[in-house]
Amino acid sequence: MSWLHREISLPAFHRGCHSITGIVLQALPEIAELRVGLLHIFLKHTSASLSINENADPDVLRDLDRVLDTLAPEDYPYRHAEEGPDDMPGHVKSSLLGCSLTVPIHDGRLCLGTWQGICLGEHRRHASQRKLVLTVWGEKKEQPDADDE
Repeated sequence: MSWLHREISLPAFHRGCHSITGIVLQALPEIAELRVGLLHIFLKHTSASLSINENADPDVLRDLDRVLDTLAPEDYPYRHAEEGPDDMPGHVKSSLLGCSLTVPIHDGRLCLGTWQGICLGEHRRHASQRKLVLTVWGEKKEQPDADDE
């Protein structure tokens, strides 16, 4: 069993929900070497979020963003308002969706369903880069012995 820990910066995304599965996989080529394991993803921010959602139809992520706007509108009379009208709704959306995910790994691949992907919810209009902490725990695939070849 072995551990791998990596922190990466995501590019600045515009407000909305975005598939980041490719970015995460690109940062962790070691996943291909694992027989079994877990990937834990932690987002180090309070006005963005993570979720696993459909990655085939971009309308799903657009609709999710619209629903979140309905649940946490900017015009609600929030007490915390110093950082702009989109800040407190961003905190609410982050609390609803969460800031961490755990995904199983099997035979060198994430065990996501056919239509599933890792999504970043960017809840601020003018956000900067976001940081992810990626932690992998797993067992490597058995390597054939040199004598077996």
